[in-house]
Amino acid sequence: MAETFPRDQSGLTLPIWVAAAARAALQILCGEPFQARQTLQVPDRSDPLIVAVQSGAPLRPGRDALAISRCDPGPGLDLTRDLEIWVRASWRRQSQGADWLELIPGEGVGRLEADQQLCISDFARRLLELNLRPLLPEGHGLRLDLILPVGRSLAERTSNAAFGVVDGLALIGTQAEVQASASPEQLAHTLDQLRALTQSAGFKGDLVLVIGENGRDLARRSGLADQAPVLKAGNWIGPLLVAAAEVGVQNLLLLGYHGKLIKLAGGIFHTHHHLADGRLEVLMALAIEQGWPAERVRPLLELASVEVALQELDAWNRERTRALWQAIAGAVEARSQSYLARYGSWPLEIGAVLFDRSRRLRWAGPRGLALLECWGVELEDPH
Repeated sequence: MAETFPRDQSGLTLPIWVAAAARAALQILCGEPFQARQTLQVPDRSDPLIVAVQSGAPLRPGRDALAISRCDPGPGLDLTRDLEIWVRASWRRQSQGADWLELIPGEGVGRLEADQQLCISDFARRLLELNLRPLLPEGHGLRLDLILPVGRSLAERTSNAAFGVVDGLALIGTQAEVQASASPEQLAHTLDQLRALTQSAGFKGDLVLVIGENGRDLARRSGLADQAPVLKAGNWIGPLLVAAAEVGVQNLLLLGYHGKLIKLAGGIFHTHHHLADGRLEVLMALAIEQGWPAERVRPLLELASVEVALQELDAWNRERTRALWQAIAGAVEARSQSYLARYGSWPLEIGAVLFDRSRRLRWAGPRGLALLECWGVELEDPH
């Protein structure tokens, strides 16, 4: 019987492709021939992945080597498609107490703005440890220089900078497979999670619906997760509101980055940027509604992002800007309730809390404020 091998994988997150190139580069550094198919062990997963690496070669035999992989995130809409990943492996002096692995963020790789350290998830670090350390000769340390040649320009199309990640793409995947936030499969998975949460014995009718991983992390740090179960949403906000009402949620708190939730204030309930944007237009319309002069508001449409617009308005009139964002949070609540009413009549009440680029709870609508007060959580004012 012919031996069979797992097929090459696609639909995988960026850390997987980084790990495949790193493993290929380390093999070459150890004097082995280049292997275009890398077998990767994945944390908390029994079966390995077979991942393609595009090319690899020694730069200085026995001293350093380079391997290149090309990201394949699967059929969804993902800006990392065909992204080249370069990994240069070299030996490093292994002194007593030193870490065995040194990771150097090169061109196009995201750094934390606060300390310029590589922005990498625990999953990505564990993945590298699992696949590289067994290949490392006794007494050797390893240095990996990570390069994403077009990562800097791609990062400009993300919200990375809003969360303190600069210079490129972050290596923050938390699993092997891409979870396409705009796909029907992702919605089905989230609906399954919603049903499981609301059918649990301790469910009391409250739910925190967070937009993205940063929202989930903030829910934990702020104490919201101690008050109500937390469900991470993708981009299908509208259907999740209806589904939450149908399964008996009575108080739902929407928690998200202001640059994302503002879409709901404009009646956009599928928030993927490939399908709809309009954020600056919504900001302009609500500012006019709040009495801002048109000559002050109209130039906002020419700015790069909602975050930049917020800074411009804040510099001009801090108090009016704060009031505007409170109004935006209120509009998120009102439009969400109106969306829900189109599909039925339920006792569900929706609150909204918006956080800023520093991941501080900054603004809330009336219902959001009431829920925060009930749960003993306060907004943060940096001024």
